[in-house]
Parts: sequence; C-alpha cells; structure tokens
Amino acid sequence: MPQSAVGRASHREFQLLEILRRQGGSARNSEIAHAMDVSEETVRRLARGLERSGKVERLHGGTVLAGAEPAFFDRIAQNPDAKRRIAAAVACEVADGICLFLDVGSTTSFVAEALRGHTRLQVVTNSLHVAQVLANHNGNRVVLTGGELGGDERGTYGPRALEAMRHYAFDMAVLSANAVSERHGFLVFNPAEAEIASLAVKCARRAVMAVDYEKFARNAPLVSCPPDDIAALITDRPPPEGLAAALARWRVAVTLAGGDT
Repeated sequence: MPQSAVGRASHREFQLLEILRRQGGSARNSEIAHAMDVSEETVRRLARGLERSGKVERLHGGTVLAGAEPAFFDRIAQNPDAKRRIAAAVACEVADGICLFLDVGSTTSFVAEALRGHTRLQVVTNSLHVAQVLANHNGNRVVLTGGELGGDERGTYGPRALEAMRHYAFDMAVLSANAVSERHGFLVFNPAEAEIASLAVKCARRAVMAVDYEKFARNAPLVSCPPDDIAALITDRPPPEGLAAALARWRVAVTLAGGDT
C-alpha cells in the first residue's frame, strides 16, 4: 500500500477514536459517519481494524471504545436527536468562564459535547465521559471528583466524591434523571446518584434538569433532590398536563429545546 494511503487510514482511525472520546466513549455508526463526512461502510471498515488492535468494540449499529460499558452505549443510542437538542439548549444558558457541575448521564454527555465551544469553564463532574470530552480544550479546567467508580454508570460516587463537591460554589449545576413524576419530582434508581444531586443543588446558585420526554412515562424509586430546588427543566416536548401543573407549583420553569419557554 502506498505511504499516502497508510497515512490517510491512520489519520481516519485517529479521527474515529477522537470522536468516540468526545461522545463519551460510544456512538452510533451513522453519527460517526456524519462527523467524519464518510460512508457508514467506511466507519465499519475502520472499526474492524481498530477492533483487531484492541482499541474499540463493535456493537450492532455502533462502536464503543474498548472498556466502555455497553449499558451506557445503549443509553447514548436512545433518543440521540432529542438529547442533542436538549444539550444545545443547555449550552445556550452557560456563559463562558463560569463554574458548573455536570453529573453522570447520557444526556449530560451530550451537554458536555455541546459545551466544547465554550471557553474558560471550570467543570466539576463525577462522570468519566464528561471529563474526557471537556478536558484540555479551549482553556477549560475539569475536576473529576474522587470516590468509588460505579460499574455501568461510569462515574464516581461515595464520601470522597461528596467531599470534593463541598468545596465549590457552582454558578450552575446540570443534572439528569431516570424519571419525572408529578407526585415526587425527579427520580433516580441509584442512592449514590441521589446523594450527588442533592448536594449539587445545595452548592449551586442555579440548578437545571436536562431530561428527554421519554422520562415522563417512566418511574424510579428514589427522589433525586427536592423538586423546588430546580430552577428549570430543559426538555424536548411539553410535559403532560398533570406534570406541567406540578412543575408550575414547584416553580420549575420549562424550556423546550428549539422552542419557547
């Protein structure tokens, strides 16, 4: 093979790996193809070569960095267009140079990607994916909290993570949830996630929830944080009538991504 062809292939492989890192470790092949301006067949061919060298794993319809959790890839692949719109709306509310907290979640991984155009941010996060996306870019500083690494969640939790957060006065906290209930508010499955969210809103001047509409039809057992501690819900579709009334009662503003408040 000519040297120029080898160079192009190596460059494309590097480009594919960088896209995966920026997307939090995994992406659909269609998204990679769009970002690289190549065909999906080219992405599959590059992924096969990278898989042979142990750098990636191929899943149905997508590619994931070696060692990334398939469960997280599955969540990334759910409603990606909606999550991307929500992330863009969140990014519009973030000013350059502020201090903010981002939690673990597929939507917050999209938010991190949307924030790459910002400068001089100080980002505190317990998400390995968020840290990978924003570290060493545009003068942004990223602090990854300590603590115990959670398996599927790819985040850090526990007393050390909470202690690290207590030292900060965040201008903004961007949080995610597994479900939204008109009775209880924002819900999660993991007690450690609830601890992180509750502390984040206490340490933040303003807290927002970034949640796609599918969470309106789901349930989870644990309250993430008091719903009236949340300033805004940024989502992609209007909440159902009962939930909309509850959000108004809690004085949570609703912002529709790509739409009006």
